[in-house]
Parts: sequence; C-alpha cells; structure tokens
Amino acid sequence: MKKSIIVIVSVLILVVLVSCQFLPDINFKPTTAPTQDSLPNPQATSAPQIVVNAEDIATTDLILTSLYEQVNPGVVTIISYTSLGEGSGSGFVYDYDGHIITNYHVVQGAETIEVAFSSGLKVYATLVATDIDSDIAVIKVNVARDELVPLKLGDSDALQVGQMVVAIGNPYRLTSTMTLGVVSAKGRVLDSLRTTEDLTSYTAGDLIQTDAAINPGNSGGPLLNLAGEVIGINRAIYTSGTTIEGEAVNSGIGYAISINIVKRVVPFLISEGKYDYPLIGISSSSTDLTLSQWQQISDTVTSGVYVMTVTTGGPADQAGLVGGSQPTNIQGFYSGGDIIIAVDGRPVKVYGDLISYIFKNKSPGDVITLTILRNDKEQEVDLTLGSR
Repeated sequence: MKKSIIVIVSVLILVVLVSCQFLPDINFKPTTAPTQDSLPNPQATSAPQIVVNAEDIATTDLILTSLYEQVNPGVVTIISYTSLGEGSGSGFVYDYDGHIITNYHVVQGAETIEVAFSSGLKVYATLVATDIDSDIAVIKVNVARDELVPLKLGDSDALQVGQMVVAIGNPYRLTSTMTLGVVSAKGRVLDSLRTTEDLTSYTAGDLIQTDAAINPGNSGGPLLNLAGEVIGINRAIYTSGTTIEGEAVNSGIGYAISINIVKRVVPFLISEGKYDYPLIGISSSSTDLTLSQWQQISDTVTSGVYVMTVTTGGPADQAGLVGGSQPTNIQGFYSGGDIIIAVDGRPVKVYGDLISYIFKNKSPGDVITLTILRNDKEQEVDLTLGSR
C-alpha cells in the first residue's frame, strides 16, 4: 500500500513540474484568504417555521389532566371469575344506586364479579341484566355513596369525525390507563352476540370507530369527549394478529357502543331486566359494495342498502321486500334484490345508516316507510318492525 501511494505522489509532482515549464510568463501575486464578506451567501431553503403557542399547549394539558382527575374516580376495574378461570375488563359508575355499566362479554358466565375502585376499595357485585345485542351489562355494588362518582352521559349524535376523545380503563390489568385519539367514523356495525336459529349473527349498530388505543381489558370502559362526558362504551378492536401470549394486537381501529344506544337501553335493563330491539328481517353487507357489484344490480345508483336476503316470514318478507336470487359473474353474489335508499324520508347510503336510525328511534311494532329501488324503479314500502 505504501509503494502505491509513493508512485501516485511522484507522478503528481512530475505532472506539476511539466505543467510549470509550459506556463507563460506571468507575474504571480500572493493570494489572500477570502474574507467572510466576499464569500457567496446562498439562501438555503428550509421547512416552514412551526409556531408553537405555549398557552395553547398549557390549555390542552390542563383540559386532559383535569378530565382525568374528574373522571377516573368513576371508572372501575372488573374481574370476572368463571369456571374456566378469570378475566378482566372495565366499567363506569352509572348512578348513586350503585349501578355500573360494562360489556356483556366482560361478565359473561361469571360466577363471581369483583369491582375495584381507583380509591383502592374492592367489593363484589351482582349482575342486574344484560343486553347481548349491543354487548351491554349492568351490575350493582353496595358501597357508601361517597365512593360513587357517576359519570355524565353525553350525546353521541353530536359527535363529529375528527373530534378528540379519550378512553380510560384497565388494559392488561394496567388500571386507570388513559389514552387519546379521535373519532374515526360513526354509524359502524358489528356482528351481535345474539344469533338466529341457524346461528347467523344479528347486527349491532350505531358504533363509534376510534383510533384511541383500546386493548384487552379496556372493554366496558368509557370513551369520553374532552368535556368529560361519556359518549361510548369501548367494546372491541379490529385486529389482524396476536401477541406471543395470544392477546389481540391493536391496529388503531377500535369500536365503542354509542352512548345514545346506552341511554335508550340501560333504563329498561334496570327496570325490566331486558330490552327488545326492533327487527327488519333482512341481511346486507356491513361494508359498502364495490363498483363492480353495484353494476350487477343497478344502472342508476352506486349507494344504498342492498337487500341480499330476506328472512322467511319476517317483517321484510311480510312487507314484500325481495332479496337477491339471480347469479352474477361475481361468485357468491346475486342480483335482483331491492335497494333501500331512504327510511322515513331520510337517505341511507350504507347498512349502518339504516341500523343506526332504527336502533335509536324505533321499537318493535313501529311502522317505518322504506324508499326502495326495484329494477331501478322507485317505490315506497311500509314495514312493521318485529322483535328479536
């Protein structure tokens, strides 16, 4: 390596000498180092300056910390002991009578229910009633009134997509955990825990989608707006995998039962021990159809509730609604069904719109007017809602 370097240097020196021999007679003057003023001053491009308002940050911090201090005493940890072992979830105080709201699946099959308050108090609870359609349960504790901090219920219909929300609960037994996110969407649907005789799941509707971190153990806990009002009960997460321990992995898609459904259901659970949901008697896609699917069923619309099947003898069948029955070039997809485009004059674009309206506003025995397209011709159909 040293020999190579020497050769290169020698050659360079030779080149310099040869070059000097052929230079013209020039009067060389000593050069001076350039001054700072003589250097070019290029205008470097940079990202726009981010202006941070310290007062806004302080205000946001104060809102969040105050919310936690106000709400956390009303959030509880629930441990259910079953014949298969124990599981944990969350809940929140509903009233000064000791009623606590949680998910049905948190206390499902429980022989003993334990409730732990943020104060450190632990007591046993009794099961009052359950709603397996929306996955709601009411339990009750017998404690001193000053231990009970009922949370204020908000209005989930007033929520806006993008609005900030927080979840407080007991993920992985990490009690009193608070997470922050936004409302990602409204009016989502999931499969209900109730099934038909042929084991087909009914639909749970009017769910709030959020990206606030919800993990196993958060179930049953409150989803709150920044005013500290409960606007949902955290129910489930969408997941595509599990941890080494077999727990579901959070994907940033969580679901909460809207509080307006809770406000409608819970008083019946406490007073009557049950709640009857209205029944339409159809099946449809829980997600919007693709354009290629719409092209199979209509020449005029690309949104609405497509009636895939009609339950024999059910309310929709009695009202004369028709499900898809004609094979298409899409495997398993049938054309010829009615398309519901409005209910009681209110437009519906997806199945969730229809279910949310029915669940929040109607009861079994009520009559609704459906605007449908049949062979792309509009007509109205009156339907008397049944009961699940």
